[in-house]
Amino acid sequence: MAVFVYAENINGVYKKAALEAVSYAKAVADQAGDTVTAISVNPTDSSDLLYKYGASNVINIKDEGLKNFSAKAFAQAVSEVADGNIIVFPHTTDASSVAPMLAVMKNYSLITNVLAAPESLSPFQVKRRAFSGKGFMHAKAEGTGVIITVSQNAFGVKENAVSGSEEVKNLSVVNEDTKVVSHEQSSGKLDLKEAEVVVSAGRGMKGPENWGMIEDLANVLGAATACSKPVSDIGWRPHTEHVGQTGKAISPNLYIAVGISGAIQHLAGVNSSKTIVVINSDPEAPFFKSADYGVVGDAFQIIPALTEKIKAIKG
Repeated sequence: MAVFVYAENINGVYKKAALEAVSYAKAVADQAGDTVTAISVNPTDSSDLLYKYGASNVINIKDEGLKNFSAKAFAQAVSEVADGNIIVFPHTTDASSVAPMLAVMKNYSLITNVLAAPESLSPFQVKRRAFSGKGFMHAKAEGTGVIITVSQNAFGVKENAVSGSEEVKNLSVVNEDTKVVSHEQSSGKLDLKEAEVVVSAGRGMKGPENWGMIEDLANVLGAATACSKPVSDIGWRPHTEHVGQTGKAISPNLYIAVGISGAIQHLAGVNSSKTIVVINSDPEAPFFKSADYGVVGDAFQIIPALTEKIKAIKG
């Protein structure tokens, strides 16, 4: 039962999501009594990083035609080298578009947003997030193979060092589907979907000129910044920071929501957070019903005081 994992890289660099996927694949391989083969496209990082988290074999695909991302082309490239019947992907934006393409090409089952190691391998059964994160289900794959995507921050990054070997595959995959028109880069220092702490704010901040205090709090916490949909729609913050049903779905260990009412569309993107803290001047804000901790008060007084308190504790 060969286990493969797609080790996604961003501009050649392995991010946390890739290492989490490798960690997950190693757990599956241990159950199956097998090893992990990692696949990456045009990486610049050393394969030593993948060995550290359990990949015994690394296949580096080299293809100049894959400099620009295309789900179909990347799926074709992975299909040419992945011959296992369990293939693991991180649940990132790009990888989540490659996985279903590959599932069609190989006629494999597809299970997305997986949260834990499989309950059984034959048949393959696993717990996954469902209904925009509002519930869980136990999905079973009965085909010849299964492709899964691992929800970020769910399984965790786990060191499990092995001795590994690397193989370079030179491919020439036709990539005519995608041309880069523009590339919007998030203003945040941390990748929002990988961040373990997120500080988010909404229209209660009254204007983009007041975001300095949100960024200050995020900096002292080592957090990423996010925002509600109305804030990105009116241009106060970039769309790359929008979390919610139509934005990014995140699952940090700590989510701090400032001046966000907590509409169901916003909750759909953040309710997988392990701890939610809500700060709002309106005691009737719906978000308080979903919060682990709630603070009723003026954010313009609370956030600077909280930031200074954390600085003092850290100092």
